[in-house]
Amino acid sequence: MNIMRSLEWNPQTKSLRAIDQRLIPVQLRYIEFNDVKEVKEAIYSMAIRGAPAIGVAAGYGVALAAWKIKISDAYLFRQKILQVIEDLRQSRPTAINLRFALDRMCKILDENNLLIDQLRARLEEEAINIDRENSADCFAISQYGAAIIQDGDTIIHHCHTGGLATVEWGTALGAIRMAFQQGKHIHVLVDETRPRLQGARITAWELQQYGIPFDIITDNSAGYFLRKGKVNKVFFGADRVARNGDVANKVGSYMLALAAFHSKVPVYSIFPFSSVDLTLPNGEGIPIEERDPLEVLDIQQHREPVVPQGATALNPAFDVTPHELITAWVTEKGVIEPPFELNMSKVESLSRS
Repeated sequence: MNIMRSLEWNPQTKSLRAIDQRLIPVQLRYIEFNDVKEVKEAIYSMAIRGAPAIGVAAGYGVALAAWKIKISDAYLFRQKILQVIEDLRQSRPTAINLRFALDRMCKILDENNLLIDQLRARLEEEAINIDRENSADCFAISQYGAAIIQDGDTIIHHCHTGGLATVEWGTALGAIRMAFQQGKHIHVLVDETRPRLQGARITAWELQQYGIPFDIITDNSAGYFLRKGKVNKVFFGADRVARNGDVANKVGSYMLALAAFHSKVPVYSIFPFSSVDLTLPNGEGIPIEERDPLEVLDIQQHREPVVPQGATALNPAFDVTPHELITAWVTEKGVIEPPFELNMSKVESLSRS
């Protein structure tokens, strides 16, 4: 299967389109965006999801707004764009890729002596740069990740980290796909990833497109397969990573990492380096998004509710896996092992030299 892009910018019409991930696997449908408010709603509703894809979408959302806002005063135009950026920041608070992309768009506004049309063009150019860099980074991540996969491996994968989550290649799922294309025999155990079932719906669908063997498992059965020695590696992504290596990822990652650590199965968090929040010494400061309880309560079986009427629910979207449980990061800069802060600094120094 050819590479499928989850997001596409049209430079002629100055519009954005995206695959509606809420409809996978039943339907492959694109949403056309002509207003930044629609982009924000798509990010919040998870029509667009996956930390890298959210960042790219936010960049294009700013570019979209820049071309649609009709103001002739340069100062007022900049103020309006700043308002758009701050509004987009609120759509998904945990994923740092969103902040990273929007901070880059903010810097464009600091460029002096640009006419409004020049500023619009620069904002569009920066959004395209964010997109291209994301694609290049994910390709490199997939190469590094594929190198740690052995022929015959069975991998538990949590949530969804494929091309739909990152625009093109993916991170953890990109590594699996790359290894499979290299001829390695792989089997994937796909965590359902409740309550929105990104694993059962989207990861399984992508694996099916590529012909990669898989079985869907319930989240709470992962420990069974780990304890039985049926798993060689655990892969998941990251929405935000602290300097010490603590990783915020889709809720359920912590329990999976605990079970893997106890069973002596290596755990790899696979993500672009931009997911590291250098302002946070550890994971305690990572904001955890609380989503609508209806995502938990509004579940049916045989068209009947599965919870009693009047029940309430708590619905954190993410949890934090302590760095002690993680074997290594896999980034576009390579595989980084503990101690993460020290080795991350070494990698950064090498990349600047």
